[in-house]
Amino acid sequence: MPLARGALLGPYRVEAEIGSGGMGHVFRATDTRLDRAVAIKVLPEHRWSDPQLRLRFEREARALSSLSHPNLCSLYDIGELCGVVPPSHKDPYDVREVIARLVDGSDFLEFKGLYDQQTICGWAEIEGEPVAFIGNNGPITTQGSVKAAQFIQLCCQQGTPIVYLQNTTGYMVGTEAERGGIVKHGSKMIQAVANATVPQITIVIGGSFGAGNYGMCGRTYDPRFIFAWPNSRTAVMGGEQAAGVMRTVTEQKFLREGKEPPKEQIDKMYKSIVEQFDKESTALYGTAHLWDDGIIDPRDTRRVLAFTLSIARESLVRPLNPITFGVARM
Repeated sequence: MPLARGALLGPYRVEAEIGSGGMGHVFRATDTRLDRAVAIKVLPEHRWSDPQLRLRFEREARALSSLSHPNLCSLYDIGELCGVVPPSHKDPYDVREVIARLVDGSDFLEFKGLYDQQTICGWAEIEGEPVAFIGNNGPITTQGSVKAAQFIQLCCQQGTPIVYLQNTTGYMVGTEAERGGIVKHGSKMIQAVANATVPQITIVIGGSFGAGNYGMCGRTYDPRFIFAWPNSRTAVMGGEQAAGVMRTVTEQKFLREGKEPPKEQIDKMYKSIVEQFDKESTALYGTAHLWDDGIIDPRDTRRVLAFTLSIARESLVRPLNPITFGVARM
């Protein structure tokens, strides 16, 4: 029986057997949407014992490919990411513009788009494979936490891997947020991230501050891969915020003692704290301390995601051989 087995073409693995002499045919593939089309190219003309069988495979391959994969690349130039995302994490932008330059056909199906505009969730495809995205347009609010928690649970039910695009100052703070249950609802999101059963990949594309780093699947929650862009920042909080808190605490201390706060010393302390936070929150500082798996060029993000997602898919089907050796000094 003629056989073509294990042909590796990109992320797709074709394994086909074509029978002859009335023996029938068997076709096995990991992704039937494209592998039939690949099998036609892999197998020579004479290996098809039944011409009608080849014609049927060709029709199905064309129909499925045009239906499921109208465009296996983004409609926008990925080089535009360097202009879409500003160098400073303080400048706002729409994370949907980033997603549009990463996914196939720039096609993004948003989940509950009107429920919360600060936390963006939705589905797309990268090189023909389904993937879910969670991104930030600002701090994570009460509604955003509930939205993301439900979205993660749906992805786990579907078996869809999740990509986190981190750019957040953290969870919303203030009297209104506390009364709205930000602690309770925020914990729902963090619990969903911690218990997710699908592969999770994180890209730090901007600021990653405070508990937002946890809620967006930072290193602590063990994503399969985590990468950072050169402009990213990771810290407990911003340098100005930390220095402002210390300034207020110091001034209140002197006032309670009935003394005049030393303005020059406080200003010097403020400047020192800002410089320290700015130095220890850069992408280089973070990757040197293994807070991520490396700094990547934003223009390589789609390629990196496609490669790491293929690794995650393969890990689900590759059998692992248990270690049967005893402990020994090598």
